[in-house]
Amino acid sequence: MTTKRVTLLVLAILVIASPLFFPSNYYYRVGSLIFVNGLAVTGLVILIGYAGQISLGHAGFAGIGGYACALAPAHLGLHPGLAVLLGAALSAGLAWLVGRPVLRLKGYYLAVATLGLGILVSMVLANEAWLTRGPDGIEVPDLGLNDLLERVGIDLSNAQFWYFFSGLVLVIGAWIALNLYDSPTGRALRALHGSEIAARTVGIDVSSLKLQAFVISAVYASLAGSLLALQNKFITPDVAGFMHSIEMVTMAVLGGVGSVLGAFFGGAILTTLPQVLTVFQEYEQILLGLVMMLCMIFMREGLLPSILRALRGKDK
Repeated sequence: MTTKRVTLLVLAILVIASPLFFPSNYYYRVGSLIFVNGLAVTGLVILIGYAGQISLGHAGFAGIGGYACALAPAHLGLHPGLAVLLGAALSAGLAWLVGRPVLRLKGYYLAVATLGLGILVSMVLANEAWLTRGPDGIEVPDLGLNDLLERVGIDLSNAQFWYFFSGLVLVIGAWIALNLYDSPTGRALRALHGSEIAARTVGIDVSSLKLQAFVISAVYASLAGSLLALQNKFITPDVAGFMHSIEMVTMAVLGGVGSVLGAFFGGAILTTLPQVLTVFQEYEQILLGLVMMLCMIFMREGLLPSILRALRGKDK
């Protein structure tokens, strides 16, 4: 069985089987947050893991997607589902416009430039109160799909609906990312990651590929932001904040940025670990930071790739 099929099978099993062990609706809520973060991190796998480009401002695109779901229905009369597509289109357009000059930079110059983009989006969302209602946030209308399911006899609570819907979107997003990996474009992206000079030597359009990866990852982040806004029915500028961008990159690197499944597990760990560590109250942040430091020191490729390599070593 190929890696793509194994990854999709594992994700599908997790989505379907995990509720068997959920004692309450709270766990559906945590599960849906894991899937939303997993979707955003999958986009970073394409950008960082495939193309080798860094971004510290991707939460800005999540903010655009989230606020599109709030503002487009109120001001343009769009259905929230169409607002999701509008947010994705706006994020793609902004990524294309900004990515053309920014992606000429390398290393920490690129990181700082993308960081600036995220901060600008966050500032606009927080300061333009006449449109976004400022730091207090804004309500987001209901998507309406749960009511549609009830009409055909499928009765789910709000938490259950968003769990399965977010899980479905994650599986589709993973399928697209894995297909991209095996495509000629994916092979070119990996060649670019290995060496830009070598990639140019064999005729690869490096600038165009970087831009494609940046735009695709921006769309993933926008969709994740839209899902988060729709299930919370509320959105604040924090979703586009600097710390959210850092969390997204940390999730990808912690799990294994070169692997869709690994990055998903990184997102799952950083989403659930704070819930577990609340029993330590005052020491929660210290323990969380310690766990991340130990993982990065002793598992530099990421959690999942390191664990799989250790298991293969034992088999031999």
